[in-house]
Amino acid sequence: MASAGNSRILGDPKTDIPVSAMPVIIIRTQWNPEIIDELERGCVETLTSRGFDQIRILDVPGAVELPFAVNQSWNAFKYRDDKPGAFIVLGCVIKGDTPHFDYVCKMVADGVTALNLSLPVPTIFGVLTVLNQDQAWERLGGIHGHKGSEAALTSISMMSLLQSLTPRRLNLID
Repeated sequence: MASAGNSRILGDPKTDIPVSAMPVIIIRTQWNPEIIDELERGCVETLTSRGFDQIRILDVPGAVELPFAVNQSWNAFKYRDDKPGAFIVLGCVIKGDTPHFDYVCKMVADGVTALNLSLPVPTIFGVLTVLNQDQAWERLGGIHGHKGSEAALTSISMMSLLQSLTPRRLNLID
């Protein structure tokens, strides 16, 4: 079970390293809006507290549409000076009485994995996949930490990783 103590991301020194000022695009679903609003709040608060001031927020109807929106956003911004340094997808899929939950969760996870393997910037999985609303709220500042904030820290850590892999940082360029 996930809990705030099961991750080193909260104390990761890479999240305190200043990364180049890059926009971050948050793409959020319209389902379960109170939960999504809180995920977004924690995410944005964490990003802004670390100096990120270019945060775009886009809404999509549901979780399955998240990977499509990331892909289209990258295509729209990739040649611009303000291209994103990371994407963060936020959603909450709550299990019902049918197998729909399983299909949606798999499609979103597979879509985000495909994006991470094909795009040159990370897509951070900030989608809660829970059995009920109580479990969602436990992940929004409850016993399992705040998953919106953790998604923001993960994006910063991944942007820092990308910067460390530049040819100059790897001493590949004289």
